[in-house]
Amino acid sequence: MPASTPASPPAAPAPPLHPGGAAAPTLLVVDDERNIRRTLALVLQGEGYQVVEAPSAEAALELLAHGDSPVDLALVDLLLPGMNGLDLLQRVRQDDATRALPVIVISGHATVNDAVKAVKLGACDFFEKPLNRERVLVGVKNALQNSRLAREVEDLKAQVQSRYEMIGQSAAMQRLFKEIDRVAPTKASVLITGESGTGKELISRAIHRLSPRARGPFVRVNCAAIPRELIESELFGHERGAFTGASGPKRGFFEQAHGGTLFLDEIGDMDLAAQAKVLRALQSGEICRVGSEHSRHVDVRVLAATNKDLSREVASLRFREDLFFRLAVFPIKSPALRDRMEDLRALADAFIAAFCNENGLKQKAIDPVVYAALERRSWPGNVRELKNVIERAAILSSDIVTIADLPEDPHENPFEDDAQGAAGEGSIAPPPLPGGAAEVGAGRHEPERPRLTLREFRDRAERRYIVEVLASLDWNISRAAVVLGVERTNLHKKIRAYGIKRGEAP
Repeated sequence: MPASTPASPPAAPAPPLHPGGAAAPTLLVVDDERNIRRTLALVLQGEGYQVVEAPSAEAALELLAHGDSPVDLALVDLLLPGMNGLDLLQRVRQDDATRALPVIVISGHATVNDAVKAVKLGACDFFEKPLNRERVLVGVKNALQNSRLAREVEDLKAQVQSRYEMIGQSAAMQRLFKEIDRVAPTKASVLITGESGTGKELISRAIHRLSPRARGPFVRVNCAAIPRELIESELFGHERGAFTGASGPKRGFFEQAHGGTLFLDEIGDMDLAAQAKVLRALQSGEICRVGSEHSRHVDVRVLAATNKDLSREVASLRFREDLFFRLAVFPIKSPALRDRMEDLRALADAFIAAFCNENGLKQKAIDPVVYAALERRSWPGNVRELKNVIERAAILSSDIVTIADLPEDPHENPFEDDAQGAAGEGSIAPPPLPGGAAEVGAGRHEPERPRLTLREFRDRAERRYIVEVLASLDWNISRAAVVLGVERTNLHKKIRAYGIKRGEAP
């Protein structure tokens, strides 16, 4: 008889699913009494939950660390042999892997003091024995729902935080990171200066995030966007009837930022009268609502930003000198993009990935030739301008962003470099004045006349650039057409029209 084949072990049953196709939560029951564990398991399994059991706190810790599936909630008896339930709860809260695990404490001999201790240690509910079936099921459902909502909030916070992430490995950015690390833990006011679009708000948010006030509010105020007649009310609030339209009391930005950070963006555009009141608030820590005679204490750290040269504004009496010194306890300069061009590729990759995620698009790559083209631009709008260009290119592109997807550089003078190069070669040097330089009329020099027409100059510039691109791409016509942003057939026509030969030096 042929040898019998050993029977295959039965396949493990698939985990049950809750409505909607999601895997059922796994609950851990920790109790030294086997009957209570089994009763709880039957009640919970009857509602579709998966249940694992542990007779002691030590066994529960082992299951949490090395169990087959992650535990979504634990029901823990208070009186256990060895380590008790409160000690187990404390160990759970101290471990990063289980810190957020919802825990329900169970006891038949608990005192009010025990319940208070359990809540202080982070228990989400407290059941007394004998257990009530409906009470258990409602408590478990609520605890799981609250845990899910807490995770969703943390995920949303992480997504929001990623929008304010600062990217850069350049020397300028490394210096900036060090300055942020030094000043963030202090109470010092910070004045952030730099060109528009360099990320001054990101710097302020990074300081807030790394400060002891990180759990407090971060309130941003655009001083340039608030009308002069409303700035005091917006900053300090007002009482009902303080002015026409004040139908009720309102908290100002200083009160909203209590316990946190107030970011005064575009501080250089603030009215002088409002500057005086901001200075008084910073010095005294107190504000007074419009229409009120009573001052209120506010605990606020102020960060300010501007793209203006405040020292010049002070000299021209457009900005208060005392406020300037009060704000600039620790000045930080936000570097322009042209001073950190080595970060451009990482920034472009981050912008296109974020844009695709936010808009539900398939992730897109960037042609390496695009990076080179972007690095040749001047970027007066800095990182904000780069972000806008990348997002526009992502909309226009298919799977890969190419040169053809980039908008024209509005800051580029297409003839500037060519004029300098041509003049260096002596090809379009201006002709001498008729009769020499001594011939003048009525004491005035006649205007110099260019030797080439504008059309001839453009043709020469275009021809030289085509030769340069072809040489850099080893005469790959298709690739050159993409770089130049023209059809392949048009490029062939231009090569013939300009008499360009392979191997010709640019």
